[in-house]
Amino acid sequence: MRAVGEGSVEAFSILVDRHSGALYRVAARMLGDGHEAEDVVQECFVRLWQHAPRWQPSGAGLVGWLHRIALNLCFDRKRRFRVVVTPDVPDQADDAPLADILIEADQAHGEVTAALDALPERYRAALVLCYLEGQSNAMAAQVLNLNIKAMESLLFRARRQLREILSSRTPGWRDLVAASSIERSRHP
Repeated sequence: MRAVGEGSVEAFSILVDRHSGALYRVAARMLGDGHEAEDVVQECFVRLWQHAPRWQPSGAGLVGWLHRIALNLCFDRKRRFRVVVTPDVPDQADDAPLADILIEADQAHGEVTAALDALPERYRAALVLCYLEGQSNAMAAQVLNLNIKAMESLLFRARRQLREILSSRTPGWRDLVAASSIERSRHP
């Protein structure tokens, strides 16, 4: 970060290469839109460049700081833009067994994604960071500016509400969740 703060474009490029993929995945999962996610990632790195000369390491470090910026930008965009996305309807059904499996998997993914989108922002952020991005509870707690106990409580409430949403919308939701790896056991 010191080199970036001194104006090193090469050091900045290394940080962009190293962190843009993870930031994009978080933003895309939070927003459900790849183009919006790209804008969020770009804004994260604009802010990194602007703040680099004044950078002071914190408990979460650079990775946590970047994720916090990305989540805040996602929260802002979700508040400003309420867009309803409808899935594309295929023109013609394919009779092949593989096509049925792919359609079912796509529908399952859509159901879980819709349920995640229905969660409050902080619940969704906690689940995305811990279960979809594989961050530890400690790192996610730092990103969300929480202590570990509060993070564990947030995850508990988020999983419970996700279960409620899925059970009210989708018969056989447990198979969907298991397939999406949201409900699996994990170590902090």
